[in-house]
Amino acid sequence: MREPNGLKCLLVAGARPNFMKIAPILRTMAEVKEITPVLVHTGQHYDAEMSESFFQNLCIPAPDVHLAAGAGSHA
Repeated sequence: MREPNGLKCLLVAGARPNFMKIAPILRTMAEVKEITPVLVHTGQHYDAEMSESFFQNLCIPAPDVHLAAGAGSHA
């Protein structure tokens, strides 16, 4: 994670559509020095291969926080 410069922006993702949406946002934020993105992965896709494929294929950096929620109850 980059050093905080100004605005810190929290992005939370957990499923394929979320990762597809945040990938271009993260790429754009990487070009703006005044913004420090913080990526939180909920861990909804608890299969390591499936989850990792999103990060590799979409060129998303490793998450700053991984909640490892898995497939348990939403409660």
